[in-house]
Amino acid sequence: MLKKTLLYMSEREGLKNLAMKFNFSRKTARRFVAGENIGEAVPAVLDLNRRRFSATLDYLGEMVNTREEAEHACLEYLSALDEIQKSKANSNVSLKLTQFGLGMDENLCRENVEKVVVRAAELNNFVRIDMENSPYTDATLRILTSLRKKYENVGVVIQAYLFRSEKDIENLIAMNTRVRLCKGAYKEPPDISFAKKEDTDSNFIKLMKILVKSGIYHGIATHDPNMIEATKQFVRQEGIGSEKFEFQMLYGIRRDLQDQLIREGYGVRIYVPYGAEWYSYLMRRMAERPANLMFVLRNLVRS
Repeated sequence: MLKKTLLYMSEREGLKNLAMKFNFSRKTARRFVAGENIGEAVPAVLDLNRRRFSATLDYLGEMVNTREEAEHACLEYLSALDEIQKSKANSNVSLKLTQFGLGMDENLCRENVEKVVVRAAELNNFVRIDMENSPYTDATLRILTSLRKKYENVGVVIQAYLFRSEKDIENLIAMNTRVRLCKGAYKEPPDISFAKKEDTDSNFIKLMKILVKSGIYHGIATHDPNMIEATKQFVRQEGIGSEKFEFQMLYGIRRDLQDQLIREGYGVRIYVPYGAEWYSYLMRRMAERPANLMFVLRNLVRS
């Protein structure tokens, strides 16, 4: 019930506007968001690099309503890629298609994303397309497939709580596409998704095994110690080296576990969000993990 409530709150524009007015909000968000602009985000990435983490930068925002907003997102990512190159940061970028105009015009979205993929290819960098909620799954995979026909440096996210994900992964492996596997952070209907955590966990492990055995470099994105241990056990059993895949985790979440994985010799990529549109992102992070909610509440009490 708490998770459903927080996910509902993440979608309410009025609550977002109210939260932005409180002094505690921006300070609290900085635990999970690296800054409001690329100038603040890059130093956070460089600090991670010094600690042996790689990163992926994500400019927060989704569901734009105008062509101008979509084009602004495109320009922001082009600038981010240039800043990564200039600073010699070890980072790629992740983006959401609704921020690039998918909710208005699929062709417009594809054109905007292609500009980012082309710039990334010129800079020998990589673009990850995030997966949003289920109304956009088919369109996301259409755009990904279209881009993969022309470019090697683009991958996608697959969510383990959707029934369809195993078939989608089979198709992506056939295209030699890099996948980030996560559990999923949206509220989805019970006819298309696993309702119980244990069922999502079982599917996550099943999909993880398919991915790491594929010979393609994938990302296993989780903070769940059980999912991490299942991955470690499987790669040891199969003789798969730690250089053949990476764990991926979110900025500011389970930093103890992030450090432990680095010490054990695994590659860890940190998803580093930045931008002013942090409210929905923060609410979804609280919905995913009660400890994140407690962190926010403690800061609210202190403010």
